[in-house]
Amino acid sequence: MDSTRILAIRHGETAWNVSARIQGHLDVGLNDAGREQARRLARALAGREPIDRLYSSDLSRALDTARAVAESTGAPLTATTALRERHFGALQGRTFADVAASAPEVAEAWRRRQPDWTPPGGESLLSFRERITQAVQGLAAENIGKTIALFTHGGVLDVLYRAATGLGLQDARTWQLGNTAVNRLLWTPDSGLSLIGWADGTHLEDHALDESTA
Repeated sequence: MDSTRILAIRHGETAWNVSARIQGHLDVGLNDAGREQARRLARALAGREPIDRLYSSDLSRALDTARAVAESTGAPLTATTALRERHFGALQGRTFADVAASAPEVAEAWRRRQPDWTPPGGESLLSFRERITQAVQGLAAENIGKTIALFTHGGVLDVLYRAATGLGLQDARTWQLGNTAVNRLLWTPDSGLSLIGWADGTHLEDHALDESTA
């Protein structure tokens, strides 16, 4: 059966990840830990398996992670706005605690993951899911028989996991969305996405240290 193998990878850590600040479409760069995660990921993927093409969100935290892998693997890299995080509009740059204190009704709609709720100036979960599933399906269809890597964001990975497992937008999340963890999916024209493996972070473990990273 014709299929496309997909590695879906969240960007390396940022300072706003650490402070639990909403990034959305804001262009927040990697911190030192995130750059080190990207270097370890690049070494791991270069020695593990051939990757035919890399696609990345155009936001620097994802694109810089992808560039490290492009340099180590030699695979061509394409940046696209289609793989951006969900747009959180006026909530971007704030913490959930801040939103809950100043606008509890907004925080409650967000917490409940109401599919049609739209942050002021932002994107609903329904429209976000549509954007991501269409983008990934299009990239997979262009690369039948190949392995591609997608460098993107936590919310995007959440959408892909739900699509691959048949879970709804409001089902409780029980899976991890770790920075630079490798998540494996398979796409076929008949069945769409299916889950192969999730949250492989072995390249970040202590035994992965060498003289250049110690």
